[in-house]
Amino acid sequence: MILAIDIGGSKFSMAVFTDDRMVRRDSRATDAAGGRDWMAGQIRSNLLSWKQEFPISACGIGFGGPVHFADQRVVLSTHVDGWRDFDLCGMVREAIGVPVVMDNDANVGALGEAEFGAGKGYSPLFYMTLSTGIGGGIYEAGRIWRGADSYGGEIGHLTIRPEGPLCLCGARGCFERMCCGLWLERDYGKPARELMEDAGFVEHYVVDLALGLKAAIMLLNPGRIVIGGGIGKAGDRLFVPLRAELRRQITSWSCARVDVVPAALGDDSVLWGALALARQAL
Repeated sequence: MILAIDIGGSKFSMAVFTDDRMVRRDSRATDAAGGRDWMAGQIRSNLLSWKQEFPISACGIGFGGPVHFADQRVVLSTHVDGWRDFDLCGMVREAIGVPVVMDNDANVGALGEAEFGAGKGYSPLFYMTLSTGIGGGIYEAGRIWRGADSYGGEIGHLTIRPEGPLCLCGARGCFERMCCGLWLERDYGKPARELMEDAGFVEHYVVDLALGLKAAIMLLNPGRIVIGGGIGKAGDRLFVPLRAELRRQITSWSCARVDVVPAALGDDSVLWGALALARQAL
């Protein structure tokens, strides 16, 4: 049996899989004020309990922030304090005594959707998580493309509005700053879920969303783009105008396809990806 962990900006989830079947799942809201210690304590408590119940053989983790894949260490979290240079794999390994492998949550989500979800049969695949923040993962021919230093796919910090507002990363007009759930709520005073119900807002919103995705299309020419995360659940209210705006923006001579769909695995893309990641490590 394989344990999967998804640590995001607003929630964390854990699941146990046997073969291709999820047999246990737990999800809890993040206490940002409690920082890393609170979340690590919650995870450790689940680990010790589930270890007694399930014969776990390996663990895969998707972490919501930069991960140095070669060193298997968290670089930092931009949403929750205390994670900088943290040995999360070591903590999990010490608790349950099995091999542990970790990647950032967008890469793991890409793996989940490619192997089990809306990206199955498409290569290359670009996966974007559109939630508290924005991340990207590039999948081709059975593997994640991470780049030279584990930072490939970080579409959230492309600059789409050079004179735009300041992002948490220190730059201005980042894709994440213009389009993610954290900033939408701060800028407009409503959760992204409510904003997506306003057709007038969405018509304005998809202009910036398409600017970021155009970069992925022109650079990668993916077979399909899959969008996961909370905002991606808006369905046709978001995807119909987004596809139209992308077709308007894509360079006229380009024959690159505009195939953009919501994640098929919903909130569990990263958990299923963590299953696939752990299997690759066995």
